[in-house]
Amino acid sequence: MIGAGPVGLALALRAAELLPQAVIALFDGRVADKDLRDDSRTLALALGSVQLLRRLDAWPAPAAQPILEVRVSQQQAVTAWPGRHPPELRILAREEGVPMLGAVLSYGALVTCLQQRWMDRVAREPARLQARFGQPVTGLKTVDGAVEVDAGVAERFDLAVVAEGGVFAEQARKAVTHDYRQAAWVGTLGWAEGAPAGVAVERFTRNGPLALLPLPDRRSALVWCVDADDDPLPALDDTQRLAVLHHLLPADLGAPTTLSPLKRFALGLNAERTLTQGRTVRIGNAAQTLHPVAGQGLNLGLRDAWSLVEALRRGPDVDAALRRLEWQRAPDRWSMIAATDFLARSFTWSVPGAGVARGLGLAALQAFAPARSALARQMMFGGR
Repeated sequence: MIGAGPVGLALALRAAELLPQAVIALFDGRVADKDLRDDSRTLALALGSVQLLRRLDAWPAPAAQPILEVRVSQQQAVTAWPGRHPPELRILAREEGVPMLGAVLSYGALVTCLQQRWMDRVAREPARLQARFGQPVTGLKTVDGAVEVDAGVAERFDLAVVAEGGVFAEQARKAVTHDYRQAAWVGTLGWAEGAPAGVAVERFTRNGPLALLPLPDRRSALVWCVDADDDPLPALDDTQRLAVLHHLLPADLGAPTTLSPLKRFALGLNAERTLTQGRTVRIGNAAQTLHPVAGQGLNLGLRDAWSLVEALRRGPDVDAALRRLEWQRAPDRWSMIAATDFLARSFTWSVPGAGVARGLGLAALQAFAPARSALARQMMFGGR
């Protein structure tokens, strides 16, 4: 296994539990004692992913902020809209009969917890499990019925799983790729007393989606997508950025009071057509890097990992297991890839009536509870 991020570590733990005859080596270029607790990158996990991590005893609940409500709306004025209030879709955990729709936490908190569980497991079974931290893999070579992994010394394995993907701008282009010519500005907003707690917001604006994820202490993680070729944010100071955000966001959220420094990332689709090539499997961002509009990238990667272990545990034939994996994962993978791609591209369409059409869709979902619940279940659990 190559890559000790959330997907790679979850895969290693699950495989150690359910494949007792397998010898498992986990490679990563970073050293094992690197302190990741201050890595504040925000992760959004659906309820299904939270449940999977709990089964691994690797869910850092005190560090996580539950998502109790999701609100989806659009900032554009819908002049032809007949109602008094603009359309908005609201999905509530209590209406779906679940304790939360998902949760938000930092990358550092999750990886620290997962890595500690893995190191504990390695200490209990050192003859079978290996933690190869500080050993970056520089090459993979398919050989007869195996994979040669080069991490300073070439070693043969029955299977290699690549679970380190990086961000779109740094990746080699895969079989299915598209540059959306959008940039995401990522940071943290602070709110005054009385701001809604546990609320995630997806706001469609003229320039791209604007997302808020709830954090503790009246804060929200911000993902602000704009046109990369006509990006207004570099010319604005923090006061001006806060004023623009107040204008773009729903009025009932109130006015944001503080804004952290923002980091900019290019956005694109970059996906493999298949997860497997010979005895090499790619999962998570190594298999598909998505636009963040639906916040599903990590959730998809965890389902990849879970399905791979389930396929391998059914018998000793690795090639048959990989064929099963392709068939099992294809519907979930491609439906999510298609959905996020459609949403991301739709912001570039200058089609008359597009705002009204989106409004009608949101209003219909809000009015028809079975459809709203079906969407909620898909976002919480995917197609696992």
